[in-house]
Amino acid sequence: MNILDRYLLKDFLRNMLFVTLIFLFLFLTIEFFERIRMFLSNHATMAQMFSYLLLQIPIFLPQILPAVILLASLLTFGNLSRHSEIIALKANGVDLFRFALSAFAVSVITSIAIFVFNEWITPYAYNRAEEINYVEVQKRQRPGSFSNGQIWYRGEKGIYHFRIFDADADAMKGITLYYLDRQMNLYQRLDAKSGGWKDGAWFFSDVMITRFDKGAFPLISRHKRILADIPETPGDFETMQKDAAAMGYTELRRYIAKLKTEGYSATRYVVDLHGKIAFPLIGVILFIIGFSFSLRSERSGGIALSIGTGLMIGFSYWIIFALGISLGRSGTIPPVAAAWFANIVFGVGSLFLLSKVRR
Repeated sequence: MNILDRYLLKDFLRNMLFVTLIFLFLFLTIEFFERIRMFLSNHATMAQMFSYLLLQIPIFLPQILPAVILLASLLTFGNLSRHSEIIALKANGVDLFRFALSAFAVSVITSIAIFVFNEWITPYAYNRAEEINYVEVQKRQRPGSFSNGQIWYRGEKGIYHFRIFDADADAMKGITLYYLDRQMNLYQRLDAKSGGWKDGAWFFSDVMITRFDKGAFPLISRHKRILADIPETPGDFETMQKDAAAMGYTELRRYIAKLKTEGYSATRYVVDLHGKIAFPLIGVILFIIGFSFSLRSERSGGIALSIGTGLMIGFSYWIIFALGISLGRSGTIPPVAAAWFANIVFGVGSLFLLSKVRR
């Protein structure tokens, strides 16, 4: 690494840190004031409030890092242009693409870090923050759990277990209901191959009911289709199902495979799966845009202009990315195209801007 690489890297990393700290400060301040009434009304301790806010950092950080790369790129190269350092570099025969290589490498490493965060750190932080919020602070009891794609739920009639629950179709497979009395004694077990929500009620198919009467042998009966005796609605079970944001790429891929094996549609999850790859890579594309945009003329730059441009570009990306994801989840366009739509648009734009850079 030569002197120029160290000079650029120092400036670029300083700007990245500066922008990151500003974003985190604004986010945590907003989050704190949104939650403060809930914290105070539930008599939360300082440790609980601090832990909750601290856990928000690994949730929020991967979302802002692409924008951080963009703004750091605009600020770094914009300042170099404004102070005529780009002219000096070109006058001394320095290739601008080679000069930007160290900062480009940082953007690549940051994109990999975003994926790592979303795979291992963010899901843990998300689940732990929810635990602090609902269980430790609000003193709520979780009605169930979601593990390995299966739902365990403590319902009004007893304990329910679903091997697969499709929130889009309001359907489930691999059903086992344990009916309990007030003394928590098991008096009936229901096993069903599948079930669905229709006309405000649950209907189960291929059902076996086992009754456990005191002093008698278990009584088994079989039914082709029955109206299930449970008061819960699909919305009750949806609260137990993990959001794609709370699952890493590997866990989400396993869940998609399980849904497909059981014959359920996994379109919305497939879109989110591809989005977990597409989103981190936008950081590299945004770096190229920031680099190219800053060097459109040798005297361009300025902090206000760089920040304004960065916010405009970042906001535009979020709109296009969200649009693509929405179209994919609805089945309007294929999942792969939906997740990569924004990357393709901005990738083409970055190559166009890069071609205009005078080296």
